[in-house]
Formats: sequence, C-alpha cells, structure tokens
Amino acid sequence: MNAPADVLRDVCRVEDLPVGEGRTYVVEGEQVALFRHRSGRVSAVQAACPHAGGPLADGQVDESVVICPLHLTAFDLATGEATGGGEGTIAVHPCRVEAGVVRVGVDVR
Repeated sequence: MNAPADVLRDVCRVEDLPVGEGRTYVVEGEQVALFRHRSGRVSAVQAACPHAGGPLADGQVDESVVICPLHLTAFDLATGEATGGGEGTIAVHPCRVEAGVVRVGVDVR
C-alpha cells in the first residue's frame, strides 16, 4: 500500500546533505531533490525540471529558490511556482528534520 503525503518517510541523516547543495533521493518510488540551507532548514521538491528534465539537485539554491542548471528558470521552494518571468511549476514535498533525520512525504496516487 502506498503512503499518503502526510506520512513522512526517513530519507537520510541531515549530515548527509552538504550545506548550500542539493542531493537526489528516491522516496516512495519518486525522485526528490533535497536541499540543506545555510539557515539549517531543509527543502524537498521534485527532482526533475518540468521543462527538459534538468536535475534540480544540481542547480543553484538559496533560502527561497532553486535554479535549474539547464535553462536557468528559478522555482520558489515554498510554492513550486517559477519566478522572474519563468513558466511552470514543480512539486513541493512536506519535509522536516527530526532527531537528525530528514523526513519527506510524497503524494503517491
């Protein structure tokens, strides 16, 4: 049985995510890009850009956006919406750190 998005799955230890970088993991069969921000917060979004499948975990990231490394479209990490005149939307996944473990939920249908 697939888990609903409100069920968070253990993905990695927070130390496995370098500060200011992204990594791709598979959660419930879906590729998810995780980012550990300088503030200590962790974000989770779909791993592939909707335009050309660019690896978002390889993009530049700050506290609020990730920039696709293939075509430089920026996506808001809170809403998934493209910013700065770009088009498209990415999935944003619930994510939190509990006892040093990054936990992520995905919407499995």
